[in-house]
Amino acid sequence: MDRLHVLSLFSGCGGMDLGFEGGFRVHERCISPGAGGGKGKFAMLDRTAFDVVFANDILEEAFVAWSRYFRRKGMYRRESVVDLVKAHRQGGDVFPSKVDVVTGGFPCQDFSLAGKRGGFLSHKDHRGRVIREEVAREETRGKLYFWMKEVIDITRPKVFIAENVRGLVNLSDAKEVIQRDFSSADGGGYIVLSPRVLQAADYGVPQSRERVIFIGVRAAALNERARAALSLETIPEAYDPYPRPTHAYSTAGEGLARPVALKEIFASLEEPEQSTDPAQRSYSGAKYMGTHCQGQREVDLESVGPTIRSEHHGNIEFRRLSAERGGKMAGELARGMIERRLTPRECALIQTFPPDYPFVIPRPDRARRFLLSPSAAYKIIGNAVPPLLAYRLARRLEEVWERYFGE
Repeated sequence: MDRLHVLSLFSGCGGMDLGFEGGFRVHERCISPGAGGGKGKFAMLDRTAFDVVFANDILEEAFVAWSRYFRRKGMYRRESVVDLVKAHRQGGDVFPSKVDVVTGGFPCQDFSLAGKRGGFLSHKDHRGRVIREEVAREETRGKLYFWMKEVIDITRPKVFIAENVRGLVNLSDAKEVIQRDFSSADGGGYIVLSPRVLQAADYGVPQSRERVIFIGVRAAALNERARAALSLETIPEAYDPYPRPTHAYSTAGEGLARPVALKEIFASLEEPEQSTDPAQRSYSGAKYMGTHCQGQREVDLESVGPTIRSEHHGNIEFRRLSAERGGKMAGELARGMIERRLTPRECALIQTFPPDYPFVIPRPDRARRFLLSPSAAYKIIGNAVPPLLAYRLARRLEEVWERYFGE
């Protein structure tokens, strides 16, 4: 198979990009059902057929992390997708000429169960600023998926994949509206499959995290057999682009591995005071605020982790609570380990980012303490698609690619 080009929108720190390219390290229990999961057992995933040739986001901290890890100059556009499309319309050379796949996790705060649930009626504009004057409705944060559709119109990829929070499917008819709008891309030239909610823990991610995935395929590029299969109400398994679960968390089946427990992922980590990793040395100092607030629980090391959120420090779960606050880790407390919240590195490993991803970057000149701070790290990690979930999507797309587009 020839190399396939991916245009990434709303790229953040690169969870979808990393997953689509592969070639990164994850804990072996996440990918191998029979692995022992001992201390420090990380394995390298194979590279896929996909290359990310364009990425964008408006967040400076996301740009810093992405650029430091991928080390590709000039590819990441720190601009709003609205501004990019407008620049293209004015004759600018914006997007690559050859694009096979468009991916995008369009902003989810307005559809989130944890957020304000504004949906299409967002209170922020496309640059993330609070709206204080009249703005075209299509340029609000809640309608940015529409501008992803505009990029699909321009680049005409064979496939697009759009991602959002599960809360979107419970928000009136938002899912149907978005699916219908995506179907209109390129003059109605895309078959947009019924979106599915994927539970990340079913794919080896040590975290309960549900995301709704939209997949569209350009009808004119499909061979006759694939076009017929994808037009059926029930798609035959051989043509289904959604990946099959690998782990038995919310699903059951023969050959599925048990869910990945946090104790396996954390086994290689030292406590912050012993670590030399900046992302492990720092953690939120937000005090315990009582059980009535989110983020005040102690993680269960015997199970998958909670959904990592992109929020204030006080919403970061506790790695360990004191006995007085109901902490269950008596052995650790007896050894003098202190009450603390999860570190950025622990959050990143729960998301399946590799252990060397630079999420906290001290400044060598000390003009400011950090080039990328722990606070910023929490934000971009919580916003990201788990790279391993994206990898499962990419691998399945590889499997069906020739079946879709071959002779």
